[in-house]
Amino acid sequence: MEEHLSPSNAERGQKATLTGIAVNIGLVLIKATTGWLGNSYALIADALESATDIITSTFVWLGLRVAARKPDENHPYGHGKAEPLAAMLVSFALIAAAILIAVQSIQNIQTPHETPKAFTLIVLAGIVLVKEVLFRKMAQVGSEVDSSAVKADAWHQRSDAITSLTAFIGISIALIGGPGYESADDWAALLASGVIVFNAYHIFRPSFGEIMDESPSGNWRAEIEAIALTIPGVERIEKCYVRKTGFEYFVDLHVEVDGDLSVREGHAIAHQVKEAIKSQKPAVYDVLIHIEPSN
Repeated sequence: MEEHLSPSNAERGQKATLTGIAVNIGLVLIKATTGWLGNSYALIADALESATDIITSTFVWLGLRVAARKPDENHPYGHGKAEPLAAMLVSFALIAAAILIAVQSIQNIQTPHETPKAFTLIVLAGIVLVKEVLFRKMAQVGSEVDSSAVKADAWHQRSDAITSLTAFIGISIALIGGPGYESADDWAALLASGVIVFNAYHIFRPSFGEIMDESPSGNWRAEIEAIALTIPGVERIEKCYVRKTGFEYFVDLHVEVDGDLSVREGHAIAHQVKEAIKSQKPAVYDVLIHIEPSN
C-alpha cells in the first residue's frame, strides 16, 4: 500500500514544530526571570502563555507523527484526522491559558504593587521580534504543506507576540504615568487574555470544519469538475464532494457517460478521470468515482 502522507510534508511540519518548542523553552525562562525581577505580572503571564506553547506544540508534533502513519486495516483512510485534532487541542489550551491570565490580572489590579522596572521593556522588545519571526516561518511552512496543525501552532506563536506587545505597552504606560498607573501592566495582561481567546477561535474554526468533513475553502470543486470534463466520454458531472484529511484530500465524484457504453468502457473512463485529477492535483490522495448513464 502506498504511503498516505508525503514524508517531506510531515517532516517539515515536525521540524518547524520542534523549532518552536526549543525557542519557547528559552523564552519561558527569560520571561519568568525578567518578570519576577522586574515586578511585571504581564511578563509573568507572558511566560505562562509561552509555557502553554510548549505543551500545545508537543500536541501538534505528536499529531503530525500520527497523521503520517500509513493506512491500516482499522484506518483505511489513514490517520490524517489526528492533525486537525491536534490543532483543536491547541485552541483549548489557549482558552485555558487566557482564563488563568485574566483571573490573575483582575486579582492584581485590585492589589497595589510596585511599578515594573524599565529594563523589562528591552527584554519584551526582543521577545516580540523573536516571536514574530517564528510566527512567519511557521505560517509559511503551514501554508506550504497545507497543515491546519502547523498553522494553528504558528498562530499560537503570534498570540504570544501579541501578549508580549501588550505587556510592553502596559509597562510603558506604568513607567510614564508614574504613581497611580502601576496597574497598567495588569490591564495589559487582561487585554492580552482577550486577544488569546480570539486567536483560539481562529485556530478552532477551520480545524473543527476539517474534523466534520467540511468542504475545503477555495475552488476545489470547480477545478476538479473542470479536469474531469476534459476526459473523452465524460458528458456531465452530477456530484462532486471534496474533503480534507490531514495533509491530503479525498474526492467523491458522480460522472455521467453514454448509457450505451459497456461496463468495461465506463470503467476505463473512470480510471482516466481519476488519474487526471491525481496528476493535476497532487494533494488529492484518492478519488472515488460513480459512473451513471446520461440517457
